Amino acid sequence: MTDSQDTATVDREQAAGGGPRRTLKVGETRYTLLGTAHVSAESATEVRELIDSGEFDAVAIELCDSRHQNLANPDALGEQDLFQIFRQGKAGMVAASLALGAFQQRVAEQSGIEPGAEMRAALEASQARNLPLLLIDRDVGVTLKRIYHNVPWWQRFSLFSGLLGGVLSRQDVSAADIERLKEGDVLESTFSEFASESETLYTPLISERDRYMVLRLAEQCPPGRYRHVLVVIGAGHLKGMAEHLEQPLPEAPTPERETLEATPPPSKVWKALPWLITALVLTGFAIGFSRNTELGWQLVAEWFLINGVLSGAATLVALAHPLTVIATVFAAPLTSLNPTIGAGFVAAGVELAMRKPKVRDFATLRHDVTEVKGWWRNRVSRTLLVFLTATLGSAAGTWIAGFRIAGALFGG
Repeated sequence: MTDSQDTATVDREQAAGGGPRRTLKVGETRYTLLGTAHVSAESATEVRELIDSGEFDAVAIELCDSRHQNLANPDALGEQDLFQIFRQGKAGMVAASLALGAFQQRVAEQSGIEPGAEMRAALEASQARNLPLLLIDRDVGVTLKRIYHNVPWWQRFSLFSGLLGGVLSRQDVSAADIERLKEGDVLESTFSEFASESETLYTPLISERDRYMVLRLAEQCPPGRYRHVLVVIGAGHLKGMAEHLEQPLPEAPTPERETLEATPPPSKVWKALPWLITALVLTGFAIGFSRNTELGWQLVAEWFLINGVLSGAATLVALAHPLTVIATVFAAPLTSLNPTIGAGFVAAGVELAMRKPKVRDFATLRHDVTEVKGWWRNRVSRTLLVFLTATLGSAAGTWIAGFRIAGALFGG
């Protein structure tokens, strides 16, 4: 992929009302980068017409495996094993995916056009002509994690609370939001207000993905494999990808691509913090008993009361089953002293046992989460809420009870 590269810009399609387009030659392969609008029936039509023209022998699209699966099978998310989701620590990511999907559904209802229609058109048209379909985008979960690690810790809460607040709002999607969707996908449009002013956010959200998608093309299109590849991307990525393709690409693109998929491991401090808290709490109990048996039992009782009540009350917010609430009240004080298991995991497990989701819950999941009350009505999304609220309640209880113990021992 280090051969000389000839670049040509094609303008006639824009003059005819099509999307922006660049055609570049990299070695033996020509790439036509088609900048699409993610909320546009015209873009979907243009994609179909180009693929049906017979000019291309492969199609690359701005999707990762998980989003491709969701597009090809809209019920894929609902078919996952919920218990495994909680066990693997993916509940937060699944909740975020559902929230983004809710935003997308609201846009579809308001505009009459489903965001990503041009990607679906590419999928269907390439299948109809038996053309290879290349998935070149980075996994959305990796992008979210790199965004999380790239922004300063004090900005993370406002960033993701803004994300969830925006996608769960029942207000009409603004014209400005729809215009942003024409340049980027749902994830980009949600963060665009922040990204335009933050290099730390722009880098993992936009520029890294420009480079990543070009590296994926280099991996999947070695010299001689394809003659002409249609690359269907959001218009906001066209300039960046064209610039990367105009420069010599590495002969072995995989190592660089893997660095763009890596997420920084948790710092040793954060990994050690739960064990440190456990040690401090147990030490506090020991000091209390050494001073006075009554004081020791008082500290233990306060730990169980504060942690259990806050965690149980948090699950009430999610309208958890009564047995789930009771189980959380008793489990949270114990799980807070055992970093290998969380109160949310216990709460979600009991909720699944008491209210196992039915077939209709999975069938209506994507529609239900477009309404705030739907998150509580659907058993799948409500179980996610139970997990998240129990986790937050237990964390709050741990810190409040911990400071209470410290105050009782050293407050004079």
